[in-house]
Amino acid sequence: MDANDTKTLVRLQEHGRESWASLGEILGVTGPAAAERVRKLEERGVIRGYAATLDPGAVGIGITAFVAVTLDRPRHRRAFLDRVAALAEVQECHHVAGDDDFLLKVRCVDAEHLDHVLSNELKGVDGVARTRTTIVLRTMKETTALPLGDAIAKAHVSPPTRRASRKSTR
Repeated sequence: MDANDTKTLVRLQEHGRESWASLGEILGVTGPAAAERVRKLEERGVIRGYAATLDPGAVGIGITAFVAVTLDRPRHRRAFLDRVAALAEVQECHHVAGDDDFLLKVRCVDAEHLDHVLSNELKGVDGVARTRTTIVLRTMKETTALPLGDAIAKAHVSPPTRRASRKSTR
């Protein structure tokens, strides 16, 4: 991936409906050349898709919760993952290290809906030994944008090295 690929991705993360002409202007190429660059990024799987980002509260989704799940045996993993994949309320599922096996991001209409998802949909799966739920009170930051460009460059900057001072003895 070159600098223009990174610049393209940064811009599309911020402005997913950017016109080819406008994107080309930013990259210093023609609109068709910008479109071709994006097409290649899509073919390589770097760009996985496009979606409108919705405000959950504006569409009646009032509860966000993080649910830590522990399975009693690894053999139950497939059934659990199949169930999670089928649940629209589960936005994210992460296999994690630590005391739990999975961490889920769940969105529900209200507390009663969350109770139903936890009690009937998740705890009802064979092999779920324990769940631990944290309900979000307020979200201060949430993004789908990955840290590209300057953020990656900053992360790769090494701290200045200290030189050992030598005291001269005369």
